[in-house]
Amino acid sequence: MVAQGDAVGSINVRLSTVKTYAKLATKAGVLSAEELAMIRTVAGYAHKEARRMDERRETSRRGRKKSVAVHISQKQAKKLKSQPDTPQGRRDALLMCLLLDHGLRVGEVARLQMSDIDLRGGEMRFLRPKVDKVQTHRLSADTLRALHAWFESGNAPGTGCLLRGSRKGGALTTAGMSERSISGRVRGLGEQVGIQGLSAHDCRHYWATYWARKVDVLRLQEAGGWSSLAMPRRYVEDSEIANEGMA
Repeated sequence: MVAQGDAVGSINVRLSTVKTYAKLATKAGVLSAEELAMIRTVAGYAHKEARRMDERRETSRRGRKKSVAVHISQKQAKKLKSQPDTPQGRRDALLMCLLLDHGLRVGEVARLQMSDIDLRGGEMRFLRPKVDKVQTHRLSADTLRALHAWFESGNAPGTGCLLRGSRKGGALTTAGMSERSISGRVRGLGEQVGIQGLSAHDCRHYWATYWARKVDVLRLQEAGGWSSLAMPRRYVEDSEIANEGMA
């Protein structure tokens, strides 16, 4: 995988998967305890080690996933959440609030249901399939405003998916938004504010980087729906200011 140019994160995930299956195989009597112990000695790559390895090899990433997230300023984030007062604009404003203010993954946004929203309580309860966990988020002020506009305008569906798709002319459809359509819409909205190649994951990166400066790593891990501390700790490290409190 290293020679083929797979991303280090992908290599570590696959190694972890192999170890999990090896553990199950040992319980089933297919592998011996000695074989499992040997497999467990195979270690993944730490962040610094991965960076050095990427510098040495010719290809460090395959596929369309970017190695570096697109930067979003707070001014640009505000513009992305401020959309026209039209059916499509209200949908887009809600979409961007969910991504920028709550750090939801694109799949999590696509799966959101009307029943997941508690407007009166100011909360949403949703499933994070990647970690197989249901979470509750208190809605941000911008998300709450976007939801009220979406519901009170009559644009929100009666049941089913929270978001509705749209056609080229801007008319909303009766169906929800797929992950692909969300990605395309985010990219288009990004171009409107001067950001090229914007993705839903870039919005999650913006959210995590912003909150890494304000909360401890355990709170960030819980709110972001990560199964380990490795990823949120990286955001904390990237957001640290070397001379904090000295200027």
